[in-house]
Amino acid sequence: MASQMGDIAESAIKRRAGVKDSSALIPGHGGLLDRFDGMLGAALFILLVGLLVGFPPGAG
Repeated sequence: MASQMGDIAESAIKRRAGVKDSSALIPGHGGLLDRFDGMLGAALFILLVGLLVGFPPGAG
């Protein structure tokens, strides 16, 4: 779910900016960010959950 939210958020940002691809590095694939947007969403989710539950110990 977090991965899908990252993908949706990145797509919304691109749509609002009026661009089809975030870069020309990988032609036809939506750009470089489309390869990582799901992972970034999941990483943000893990970070927030970790902060809420106090993981790792001593981090919060």
